[in-house]
Amino acid sequence: MSKVIGILLLLAMLVHIIRPLGLPGLKRRADFWKVAVAAFAIWALVLLARDFT
Repeated sequence: MSKVIGILLLLAMLVHIIRPLGLPGLKRRADFWKVAVAAFAIWALVLLARDFT
C-alpha cells in the first residue's frame, strides 16, 4: 500500500509540473516540491499521532 501512495504522489508531482493544480500555494509549475513537503508533513503527523494512541 505504501508503494501505491508513493507512486500516486509522484504522479501528482508530475501532473503539477505539466499543468499546475491551481490550489492555493500551488499556482506555479516550480511549486511541485510543495506536494512532497506536504505529504512528508502529513506522514510525520500520522506517525506522531499513532505513538500517542
